[in-house]
Amino acid sequence: MTGEEPAAPVRGRRDGVAWPLAAGAAIGVLGGLIGLGGAEFRLPLLMALFGFAALQAVIVNKAMSLVVVVAALPARAFAVPWGDVADHSWIVANLLAGSLVGAWLAAGWAVRLHARALHRTLAALLVVIAVVLAGTHYAELGTLDLPVVVRAVAGVVAGVLIGMVAAFMGVAGGELLIPTIVLLFGVDIRLAGSLSLLVSLPTMLVGFARYSRDSSFEVLRGNLRFVLLMGAGSVAGAVVGGALLPYVAGPALIGALALILLASAVKVWRHADG
Repeated sequence: MTGEEPAAPVRGRRDGVAWPLAAGAAIGVLGGLIGLGGAEFRLPLLMALFGFAALQAVIVNKAMSLVVVVAALPARAFAVPWGDVADHSWIVANLLAGSLVGAWLAAGWAVRLHARALHRTLAALLVVIAVVLAGTHYAELGTLDLPVVVRAVAGVVAGVLIGMVAAFMGVAGGELLIPTIVLLFGVDIRLAGSLSLLVSLPTMLVGFARYSRDSSFEVLRGNLRFVLLMGAGSVAGAVVGGALLPYVAGPALIGALALILLASAVKVWRHADG
């Protein structure tokens, strides 16, 4: 894809109310069903359905991911008391020591990449997310028995890599943070979900700050209404998805969503040659 003005039907989808709300709700439901924000599914949709160029899609996706994470933080208090989260704040600090650096570096690289290279990087990362999604849901997550110092270093390294993925794709990174927190630090998966949000928010803000220095950031001003509508749809859909979770077969759902991500990766890769 290029940065050219999208065709009229695509612009109409952006400027309307129904399309952003419906698309956001659909993504939110998918995210709610697997306990994530759904940004990994939103990214290819922003490019294919709404005609955003790759870098623009990443920036718009990051803005909506911020909306979803901010909305999710107070809601998590009903499932996990903030006292428990505060007792494990050292885990957040450990991961942030790496993720903030990774987010800044990756956002800087993304704005300098040629569109073709960015498309292919995004396609590769979608494949990685699909593999991680399937692997962490089909396999039992244990805990790595590491010495304290080694675990701390591993946390920083993991944070750098996760921050880079989050910045490149405009996602919160929960699909990578949650299994990392469980594996490295041995906490309950529900607590890991709350801790991941506290890592995600400052990590996304750092990436956002770096993107704001590039001219592509103007896409938010021209599409602010779209961002707010799709973000609102995503939050509402996530609530519905969470409510539907007990009625949906887990293994079949995860398999289907992993296939959707793989199909999206193929489509994004082909856009690099379009």
